[in-house]
Amino acid sequence: MKRKGTKYSSSEIQKYESMREHMIRDQIISRGIRDEKVLDALRKVPRDYFVDETYKSSSYEDRPLPIGSGQTISQPYIVALMTESLELTGNEKVLEIGTGSGYQTALLAEIAMEVYSVEVNTSLYEKNRKLLKKYKNIKMSNHDGYSGWQEYAPYDRIIVTAAPDHIPQPFVNQLKKDGIMVIPVGPSSWNQILYKVIKQDDNIKKIALCGVAFVPLVRIK
Repeated sequence: MKRKGTKYSSSEIQKYESMREHMIRDQIISRGIRDEKVLDALRKVPRDYFVDETYKSSSYEDRPLPIGSGQTISQPYIVALMTESLELTGNEKVLEIGTGSGYQTALLAEIAMEVYSVEVNTSLYEKNRKLLKKYKNIKMSNHDGYSGWQEYAPYDRIIVTAAPDHIPQPFVNQLKKDGIMVIPVGPSSWNQILYKVIKQDDNIKKIALCGVAFVPLVRIK
């Protein structure tokens, strides 16, 4: 992925590439992520491209980083875990609720056939229209994601990058039968569980993956 607008020297490019490989080895593979499609996407997409200038030297650290507007770019391992949990084969239509930094969106676009990403924050939406314009399989919208994106439903996969206090019914409705959704759920950042949700005939199956701390899912009433 080209870093348009940046002024990296060749030594800086090599430094970030080395940091990225260390991240994949020490934070991702060492903790059980094995899906080669996910690992390849992590190698292709430079996390430093989606981090504000102030934090570029920390781009590959094992922690979330602020991106402005009260939002964060998620911890690399959690991004990898959520992506692997979607079980992408490359043929899926994916709905992402919360474009955020755009990093997760780019990873999805490297693997999935189509990515539909919703961002309620207008400044982040405009920023990501530029950051992600190289990906022709991404369609973006600036609206309240609580109701999903009905226009292009149903979706094979749904990934939610902000936490509601329950699983919104519109997400379930817009997910195909046997589809997978990955979503953090909880009333506060200190009491959230990341779930893998599988849609069955008349109900959903929830699998708890781990505890997480995401920003709340914004709902415009």
